[in-house]
Amino acid sequence: MYTGKTEKPCCLCDAPKVDHRIDLPPRAIQQLKHGDAIAWQDVVGEVSIYFCEHDWETVRDLVLETGMTPLPRCNVARASFDLREDFEAFTGRTREEPNQDPIEERFWRESKRVLGGDTEYPPSDRDLVQAHVVSWALSDLEASVAEPGAEPTSGE
Repeated sequence: MYTGKTEKPCCLCDAPKVDHRIDLPPRAIQQLKHGDAIAWQDVVGEVSIYFCEHDWETVRDLVLETGMTPLPRCNVARASFDLREDFEAFTGRTREEPNQDPIEERFWRESKRVLGGDTEYPPSDRDLVQAHVVSWALSDLEASVAEPGAEPTSGE
């Protein structure tokens, strides 16, 4: 029976206790370890990856201090997402292929807002890490929302 999206173990070390999560647009699956086995176009909604406390410190430093993405080391088997086929199996009806543009636009806008400092309160490390990773992924994968050279800036 279909149970929906569930919390998964740490995408780096497989530790069952996770403390942090970042959400990504489906297109980012292509950058995850073993992501080529997933038809990202069939993902419904966002993709969530989870980190244990120890790995989160490494990811935070890697993104915020070094300017590198952790995605190639994150196992897609540990990502949480819904596939169109899951819904079809559960409901017994076929759905059209999801249009990923609206979710990518939402993630892009939110990343620009966070990195541009356009927030009511100072963004958390989690918000900053997610914003950087999302903007890098959408830019690298040439998503239509990410025009060349249009990567959100940090506002610093």
